[in-house]
Amino acid sequence: MSETRLAPGDLVLPLFVEEGIDAPVPVASMPGVSRLPLAALEAEAQELTELGIPAVLLFGIPAEKDASGSGAWADGGVVQEATRRLKAAQPDLLVITDVCLCEYTAHGHCGVLDEHGEVRNDATLELLARTAVSHARAGADIIAPSDMMDGRVAAIRTALDADGSTEIPILSYSAKYASAFYGPFRDAADSAPARGDRRGYQMDPANAREVVRETLLDVAEGADMVMVKPALAYLDVLRRVREATDLPLAAYNVSGEYAMVKAAAQAGWLDERAAVLETLTAIRRAGADIVISYHAKDAAQWLQT
Repeated sequence: MSETRLAPGDLVLPLFVEEGIDAPVPVASMPGVSRLPLAALEAEAQELTELGIPAVLLFGIPAEKDASGSGAWADGGVVQEATRRLKAAQPDLLVITDVCLCEYTAHGHCGVLDEHGEVRNDATLELLARTAVSHARAGADIIAPSDMMDGRVAAIRTALDADGSTEIPILSYSAKYASAFYGPFRDAADSAPARGDRRGYQMDPANAREVVRETLLDVAEGADMVMVKPALAYLDVLRRVREATDLPLAAYNVSGEYAMVKAAAQAGWLDERAAVLETLTAIRRAGADIVISYHAKDAAQWLQT
């Protein structure tokens, strides 16, 4: 009589791929998660296919960074090469590529900066569009802009269409909050801002009505799917977005949420399997069609036993 179902096919696994390493590098703040070398992707793709997980969300860590984040749109960039390898290994595995500059800029912000250290929204749009086109050319199935610049969905849609990628959908991070729960991700992706923070372009945790406006703007600009990030502290927001649009809705069970469960389980304070499955079910119950989670592989195994 359960009203809400959870299956491996509802899950997406985030992957960190690092340029220039030969073996996986464990992320200390995220037990069970590693930065992967390109050479490990074939085996990873095979494992995910066997588990029934249909998609990955790719993040790249380049060997070098600069002020504009030029590695983000390089034809031979780490995400571009990872995409090619994953699609060659498992053509049916969906590759979603994160489009942002924070992993590629020396300053760690999601866009280019002006002389005062402030992010230049409009100047960043062109670079995001170039990045999206390069990902599509490499074989990405879905483009997922996470930068939170105003107008980026329209800029990316226009660029993709002009390049002939008219069928590539956009999964927009429509509601990405300036959250305290991203700390372990920034360790994993080496993307913490060198100074300042991202509150100027990410959303205020106190706001909920604003999310509906932002989401509907992204839909009007051409988003095919929308996302709420983080998930657990924002289940009310997830429900509001679900009620505002019929588009496929994703929720990102982020690194800090993952790390808390892992830490408590390692201390013997809770049952990890029960806590993870309850958490992911709650995200589905709140309205998510797609759950992006670092727990995906463990959850898929538990759901099959």
